[in-house]
Amino acid sequence: MERTRIAVAGASGLIGSALVRSLTADGHEVVRLVRHAPRSEAEVRWDPEQGRVDAAGLAGCSAVVNLAGAGVGDHRWTDAYKRRIHDSRVHGTAALAKAVAALDERPRVFVNGSAMGYYGETGERVVDESAPAGRGFLPELCVEWEAAAEPARAAGVRTAFTRTGLVVARGGGAWGRLFPLFRAGLGGRMGDGRQYWSYIALHDEVAAIRHLLDRDDLSGPFNLTAPEPLTNREITAAMGRVLHRPTLFPVPAPVLRTVLGEMAGDVLGSARVVPKRLLESGFTFAFPGIEDALRAA
Repeated sequence: MERTRIAVAGASGLIGSALVRSLTADGHEVVRLVRHAPRSEAEVRWDPEQGRVDAAGLAGCSAVVNLAGAGVGDHRWTDAYKRRIHDSRVHGTAALAKAVAALDERPRVFVNGSAMGYYGETGERVVDESAPAGRGFLPELCVEWEAAAEPARAAGVRTAFTRTGLVVARGGGAWGRLFPLFRAGLGGRMGDGRQYWSYIALHDEVAAIRHLLDRDDLSGPFNLTAPEPLTNREITAAMGRVLHRPTLFPVPAPVLRTVLGEMAGDVLGSARVVPKRLLESGFTFAFPGIEDALRAA
C-alpha cells in the first residue's frame, strides 16, 4: 500500500492503537478522531454518541477506519450502558459514513468495525459470513451497526466490515483479564467449557484490517477469527500449558450470571465462527493456533 493519509476512529483502543502503530511504522499519515478539541493537524474532533464529526478534517484521506465503541465487557449491561454501547457504535458509524459520503473527494475505502456477535449463539454449528444474524442484544446491535455505514457504500465508497472475534492480547480485551488470573494459578474453564470461542491474535487482527485496506476488490463482511475455533475447555488447557500453571478453578455458570448479569450469556454462549472470506482472499494468519496466539501475546 502506498503511503497515504488514513483516518482512524477508536485509535486509543486495543485494536486501534495497534493499528495506528503499524500504519505509522510504515510511513502512513494517521489522523485520529478525538472527542476533545484537536491539539494538532493529526486530530479531528467528533462526538459519536451525538453523531457529529468535523468532516473537513477527513479531507485528503484515502481511507477511514472506524473501530470506536464503548467496551462491551467494561460494565454490567444495565439498560443505560446498553444504550451507550449502542449509540457509540450506531450513531458514530452513521456520522462517519455521512461525512465520508459528503466529501467532494471521497476516500476509496471505509473499514467499519463489527463483531462475531452478529451470529449470536451457534452451538457446535460452524458459521461463515453467509450465515444470518442471530437473536439478542449483540446480534441486533451488529445488524444496526453495519447498516449505519450505508451512506458511504451508497456513495460509491468501498465498505468492509470486520466481524472480530475474541482478540488475544496482553493489554486489553478478554485476555487482558484472563492472563493475570491464569498466571496466579486461578484460571479455569467457564461453565461446562463446551462453548466455542472464536479468537484471533492481535497481530493477525491488525494484519487483516490492513489487508482489507489494501485490496480494492474486498468489500462486505469479513470474519476476523482464527481458522479453527476451540472450546473454552481446550483454550483453558492451552493457557495452562503456555503459562505453566494449573487450571483447577472452574467458574460455574450461576456464578458468572451473578457477577456479569446479562453479559454472562455471551461468555457462556458458543460462537463457532470461521474466516471463510478472509482465507479465500488469500490472507495468511501468522498465529493461527491458540498456543501461537498466546505466546505472541
